[in-house]
Amino acid sequence: MMVSRSTRIYFENLVGKLLEHPDGYAIVQYNAGKRQLTDLQSFLTHASQLLHSRSWHRMLADQSAMSPFTEEESAWVKEYWQARSERRIYGAIVLPKDVFARLSVSTLVSEAESAALTYRVFDNTIDAAAWLQQV
Repeated sequence: MMVSRSTRIYFENLVGKLLEHPDGYAIVQYNAGKRQLTDLQSFLTHASQLLHSRSWHRMLADQSAMSPFTEEESAWVKEYWQARSERRIYGAIVLPKDVFARLSVSTLVSEAESAALTYRVFDNTIDAAAWLQQV
């Protein structure tokens, strides 16, 4: 993903980077490679805090380089985002290039969607960002 100069890093760890986009949404950019569950938990907790602190309701999750979620990670992510259903969040997800990661994300998205979480999946960040501009 191309990051503009006005995009600011909010948080970073082994899982990836959280960026503040000047158009009022969070970019959740995953790194390649294995993760520790605690690092993923910290990463997504910071993502939630960013959305809340800015009163944002949109995020672009660039998972193109991401390796598959483990069963434990999938269970935690599903439970975590479902628990944050106090306000609607729109998520544009750029699917991973890795086939197994793509499958794990697609399954998780279909299971995790609730009344407060609206996701669309994309193959590239340009289309994902364009959709976010419309919501």
